Amino acid sequence: MNTLRSRAIKLLARREHTRAELLAKLAAHGTPEEISALVNQLATSNLQSDARFAESFIRAKASRSGSLKLRHGMLGKGLSKTLVDSQLAAADMPDELTRAKALWLRKFAATPGSAKEWARQARFLQSRGFSTDIIRHILKEPSKEPAEEEPTESSESDAA
Repeated sequence: MNTLRSRAIKLLARREHTRAELLAKLAAHGTPEEISALVNQLATSNLQSDARFAESFIRAKASRSGSLKLRHGMLGKGLSKTLVDSQLAAADMPDELTRAKALWLRKFAATPGSAKEWARQARFLQSRGFSTDIIRHILKEPSKEPAEEEPTESSESDAA
C-alpha cells in the first residue's frame, strides 16, 4: 500500500489528476479496492481534487480553446457534467467572442479574401472549439483591435 501511495503522490506532484485518471494509472499496481480506498483518502486529505483539476485545465487551455473544446476535454478526463458546467460558468476568463477574436488575430493577418480562405479560417476556429455563431461573427466583421496610436507630425507640432 505504501508503494501504491507513493506512486499516486508522485503522479499528483507532477500535475493535477482527476479521480478517473488516478484510478486508471494505478490499476496495474493494486487491487481495485486498494486503489479506490487510496484515491478516496487522497481526496479526503485534499491531495486530489476534481474541481482543482478543472480549474487548472481551464486556466491552461482557455486562451487557445473555445468552451466546446474545454467541455469536451474535461468530460474526456472523467469529470462529471455538473462539475464541468459549474467550473466553466465560474471561470474567470474573457468571453468566448473575445478569446476567439484574439486567437484569430494571432493566427491570421488578414480577412479572408476568398471562399476557400474563409473556409480555412472557419475550420481553424471550429477545431479550437468555437461555435459557428462566433466564427461567423469574427469572419464577417474581423475588425482588428486598434493599435497603439503613434504620435503624428500634426500632433507633435500642436504640442510645440
